[in-house]
Amino acid sequence: MQRVKLDRVDRQILADLQADGRITNVDLARRAGISAPPCLRRVRALEDAGIIRGYHAAIDPGALGYNVTVFAQVALNSHAEGDLKAFEDRAAAWPEVRECYMLAGETDFLLKVVARDWEDYQKFLTTRLTAAPNVGHVTTALAIRSAKQEPGVPISTIAPERE
Repeated sequence: MQRVKLDRVDRQILADLQADGRITNVDLARRAGISAPPCLRRVRALEDAGIIRGYHAAIDPGALGYNVTVFAQVALNSHAEGDLKAFEDRAAAWPEVRECYMLAGETDFLLKVVARDWEDYQKFLTTRLTAAPNVGHVTTALAIRSAKQEPGVPISTIAPERE
């Protein structure tokens, strides 16, 4: 990924796109204080640099019947790089797993898992997760509610480059 110096305009573009990925280029340019063609060039440069990785819709899980969110802390028996990578690949293939983080400490991986109900999660836990090779221990925490779901990063705290 190439390093891109972010000026005030770039930071404004990133903040606006992060808040609303469907904003038109014309509105984005107006908010950034530039015309549409250079705004589009800046967006493409941010995409090419890998700073903008994609655009997504925020879906309400409950509206589609996913009423349970669980955080599973997974401890593996082996920490060889091949075994870690194999678990990451397996977790990436499970559609119920929405996020997967390798951690430092007693827990090797933290998985965010969605399920239709508690029984659906238990089935995933017993037939896939704990049955997976190299899984030694799983601790489950059921989310009661979400107080904050903020995507991305806090653009406003990015130190300005010399402009």
